[in-house]
Amino acid sequence: MVLLVFLGTLFSALAIGVPVAFALMFCAVVLMTWMGIFNPQIISQQMVTGANSFTLLAIPFFLLAGELMNAGGLSKRIVAFAVSCVGHIRGGLGIVAVIAAVVMASLSGSAAADSAALAAILIPMMREAGYNVPRAAGPPSIAFIIFGVAANVSITALFMGGIVPGIMMAASLIIAWLIVARRENVKPLPRATGRERLRATAAAGWALVMPLIILGGIRFGIFTPTEAAVIAAVYALFVGMFVYRELKIAHSYHVLLNAAKTTSVVLFLVAGALVTSWLITRANIPAEVTRFLAPVLDNPKLLMLVIVLLVLLVGTVLDLAPTILILVPVLMPVIRAAGIDPVYFGIIFVMTTCVGLLTPPVGVVLNVVSGVARVPLGKVIWGVLPFLAAQVGVLMVLIAFPELVLVPLQWLR
Repeated sequence: MVLLVFLGTLFSALAIGVPVAFALMFCAVVLMTWMGIFNPQIISQQMVTGANSFTLLAIPFFLLAGELMNAGGLSKRIVAFAVSCVGHIRGGLGIVAVIAAVVMASLSGSAAADSAALAAILIPMMREAGYNVPRAAGPPSIAFIIFGVAANVSITALFMGGIVPGIMMAASLIIAWLIVARRENVKPLPRATGRERLRATAAAGWALVMPLIILGGIRFGIFTPTEAAVIAAVYALFVGMFVYRELKIAHSYHVLLNAAKTTSVVLFLVAGALVTSWLITRANIPAEVTRFLAPVLDNPKLLMLVIVLLVLLVGTVLDLAPTILILVPVLMPVIRAAGIDPVYFGIIFVMTTCVGLLTPPVGVVLNVVSGVARVPLGKVIWGVLPFLAAQVGVLMVLIAFPELVLVPLQWLR
């Protein structure tokens, strides 16, 4: 009954348009009243305690790094480098989008900011080259941080374990794009000369070294993920201001303001969700869910498939962060009871929630790209379907063969 009260209250509030953070706190009030322990002081204490985390400091700094990369010219130089390498291939600009997104995703905390930056640079180029723009518009860090805090799992292990699945996801998108490009007879760009490639590589060198510094430092224990976020922001600031000289003092106000706005939204959501998380544990809801899923606990692959399908369904109506914060406290006891590696589960879970960024009606990335590209959302949704299929296919492969994550993770940890 408590589970029904929790779900009914939460989804009723969301259905009438209550913001997710306030819906979670409203849900907490109803649950506390139902359990006979209502006390406003508990809510305020849990919110402060939840947000008072050194680990969560990584969020504002990764977001700031993303804003600085866009304002300082790092993002466009990464794109220019990728164009010089693969732009001459049929559908090369689509491959550029994937490669640039992989580099930026390892450094920036905001999928929406990355998507807006790439769309602003690449969509006009694709339109001029005769690409099908709705199709072109279709195609980790904060999600791993939020999951690590919610599940009490090593964020360093999540970062390292996500490398191989991330490469697999990128490869699947490139393959899907090449098939679409051949079918739609997309024209390639002129091949870059050797001198042009050297010039693009030299110009992007400072930006391309950044992922190696961040991931290498985390891998070899030089700094923590939180410290890595600070280093990423400082590095982007230095390169944008003193190397590329595109980041001016006048830009700093808007860069800091954008990062602060996004940070406030994310951290307020985390604080509200951790109140609900505490009550979920107090109400023993995880034990009820474990009993409900008992028939599949002996089959980890089937259990993972059920959870992935559930997360995909929830992801159609909830954004990435709320999905993690609501479901993870409920599902982690189930995962541990089934003997599934928490880091493996975290990687699959986060990848699945990221697919939700591309599914309507909430799909944040879809809405961002639709606005930047000036293409109706319905056409963007139609264009993204082959890439959604590719991403779901990778998830199914990783569920069927967990060794693809676990074996590299043993070395990378």
